[in-house]
Formats: sequence, C-alpha cells, structure tokens
Amino acid sequence: MRNHPAVVLVAVLLSTISLPISLTGASVALPDIGRDLDAGLAGVQWVVNGYNATFASFMLATGALADLLGRRRVYATGLALFAVAGLAGAFVDDIVLLDAARVLAGIGAAAAATSAAALLAGAFQGAGQARAFSLFGTAIGAGLAFGPSIAGLLIEAFGWRAVFVVPALVSCAVLGIVPLLPESRQPHAGRVDWPGTVSFTAALLLLIFGFVQGPEFGWSAPVIVVAFVAAVALLVLFVRVERRRAAPMFDLALLANPRFVGVCLAAATIVAVLVPLLVYLPSYLTTVVGLSPGAAGGTLILLTAPTLVLPLLGGALTRLVPAPAVIVCSVVVVAAGAAWATVIAPDSGTASLAGPLLTMGVGIGLSIGLLDAIAIGSVEPGRAATGAGMINTARLASETIAIAVVGAVLASTTAGRLADPGFTSGLRTVLWAMAGAALAATVAVAVLLWRGAARAERARTA
Repeated sequence: MRNHPAVVLVAVLLSTISLPISLTGASVALPDIGRDLDAGLAGVQWVVNGYNATFASFMLATGALADLLGRRRVYATGLALFAVAGLAGAFVDDIVLLDAARVLAGIGAAAAATSAAALLAGAFQGAGQARAFSLFGTAIGAGLAFGPSIAGLLIEAFGWRAVFVVPALVSCAVLGIVPLLPESRQPHAGRVDWPGTVSFTAALLLLIFGFVQGPEFGWSAPVIVVAFVAAVALLVLFVRVERRRAAPMFDLALLANPRFVGVCLAAATIVAVLVPLLVYLPSYLTTVVGLSPGAAGGTLILLTAPTLVLPLLGGALTRLVPAPAVIVCSVVVVAAGAAWATVIAPDSGTASLAGPLLTMGVGIGLSIGLLDAIAIGSVEPGRAATGAGMINTARLASETIAIAVVGAVLASTTAGRLADPGFTSGLRTVLWAMAGAALAATVAVAVLLWRGAARAERARTA
C-alpha cells in the first residue's frame, strides 16, 4: 500500500476535517474555558484568534517550505506540531499557556493544510484529481458544518478539554500512515520569503492584539495605539518587500486583475460573516438563550449544513447564468440573512434565528468552490498556485480580523462578560454592520467582475 493514491486520500481527508473542527469546536468551548480557567474575555478570545492568526499568516510560507524540503516531511511536521499543541492545550490550567499552545497549533495546521493539498495534487491526475479535490473540499465543509455540534457533544460528555484532545488524536493516527505516503518536492523550488512572512505575521498579530485588548486596556492606551501604528507600518513594509522580490509569496501584480480582486473580495466578505458567527453564536446561545453546548452546536448546523449540499448546485447554476452573477447573488443573500438575523429574540429560543441562519448558509454554500475556480481561472496557468494561495490568505486574514473586531464590539457592549444585558444589542449591532459591509462589497464585487469581463473581452478582440 506504500505510495498508493487511496492511502494519500485517506490521510489527507482525515487530517483536513480535523483542522476546521479545531476552530469551530474551540468556539463552542469558550464559555466553559473562561469559567474553568478563571479567564477574562480577552484571554479567552486568543484561544480562537491565536490559532486563526498563525494559520492565516503561515499558509504561504509553509507551502514554500513544502516545495523546498518535501511535501511529506512538512506534512508530518505540521501534523506533529498540531497534535502536540492540541494535547498540551488540553492539559494546561493557565489561559496564557493554552493561548500559546493554540498559536503553535495554528502553525502546524498551516503546514499540514498546504502540504496535504500538494500531496493530493501529486497522487492524482486528470478526472481522478478533480474527484479527489471535490472530496477535499467536502472534508473542509464537513469540519465547518459539524464541528460545532461534535464539539457540543464532546463538551457535554467529557468537558471542554476533549475539543482539543480529539483532533490531536486524529492527527496522531494520521502520523502512523505518513510513512506510506510518497515524498515529492518542487524541482526548482525557490527560497522561503522570510521577510514577507515575518512582516505579514507580525502585522496581523499586532492588529488582532489591538482589537482584542482594546476594550480591556482602553482604546487610547499607549500600548494599543502603538500596536495599531506598528501594524500599519509592517503592512507597508510587507508591500515594499513583496514588490522588490523576483518571486514574491504574495504577488501584488495580480491585484491589477479586477476579476481576481473581485473574487477575493467576495470570498473575504463571506467568511467575515460566517466565521465570527461560528465563534460567538455558541456563547450567545448558551449564556443568553440558555441552550446546552450540544444544542447550541446543533443550532449552527442551520448555518453550515448548506455548505455541504449547495456547492454542486452553484456549479450547475453556472450552466444557466454567468458565474459572476452567481457570486454577486451569493453575497447579496448573505447580506440579507445578516440583516434578517437582527430580529433575534432571546425568549423565542432558536426560532428567530432559523430563517436567517439558513439564508446565510444558502449564500455561503452557493459560492464555495465556485470562488476558487473563478479566481484560479482568472490568472495565467503558470500563476495558478500563487492565485490559490492568495485567495486562501485573503479568506483567513479576513476571518481572523473579523473575529477580533466582532469580539471587540461584543466586549464593549457586555463589559467583557459576553452576557446580557448587552449581548443581544451588541450582536444586533454586529449583524447590521455585517449586512451593510456585505451589501457594499456586493456593489464593489459586481463592478470589479464587470470590469474584468470587459477587459477579457477586449483582450479576445485584440
């Protein structure tokens, strides 16, 4: 069975499904973690933000390392780091140590995710590769869809620590399969862009630090002001570094392609609505509505289940209407769902949220997969990998910043307690902001995609 494509597929799917579960599962556990470790809201937020920030900022760097050092080697290293950090986080009794473990877990997740995709691409060709990647996407969707409900059941049965132990044990099991996987590397792999990686990572972490600690320290506190200023300075440095490199990890030249920019904006907008709700709705449902962790996780299936069944429908729709129109409609539907959700009423249980959550889920589900296909198809074939890396980085950076911003708003309205009074009104404010931002993004996406289509038509005519 050594080097067999089926073994590669099994290993990749098992590891892939555990990565989003580690994010959505941790969000369900936040109230219990705060009570058990006697931690404030800022410390608890880093359980999610620390993982997501390093996951986002190390994706491109670990992908380059996989090409340089070997995909199997980096995949195994990422899995091992993810597993060790998960097990360590499950047994610590201090919120700072748990946050540190989650930061390391995010780095491991980035290495495992990028290497897994490369291993899959090398093991399958042609139609088999398309089927393998469809299963890969389904695994990610399943992790997002059922992560909250699985985590809720684990918390009720074994406590919040099980949310970190189970994904870590799955990674340990996959490590046993790693010797059977083929090794491969890029024949002419370039060097890792460490200046770009360090400047981007530091900027993202400082930005998140400012939003997470701002409500606690005060927005005018010197450390918060310095964090925001330094984040902007590092982002400027990152742009300068990438513009001067012959082979940048973040190819800024692609930003001159309006079609590509429009798709990235749509992807970033959709996850900026989806992921903060996955993180903070469980806390609302348990502390305000009064649901159990299992019931709260089950309620979120209304939001995530459409991501499992609708991607195929989105692809079929493109045979009847242009793909850009489907993307624009998806963002509009997400905006409508967020606006509808502002009618939330704690005394009605989950009834007031069912329609809005399903509506947002439909918009999200229609766009999954289609966004990546359009993004990669809008760049030259030789830059497809770069395009894929950039849209994924845009997604992860957007959701990480959105989680931090939403957390800052809710911390301010609830005095750092994530409970009523203040939680319901704060959540309504967040949802209105999401709806407005998504609506504004819809207009921008439509204009960019139209300009991209016009540009492509002019090129064909010429």
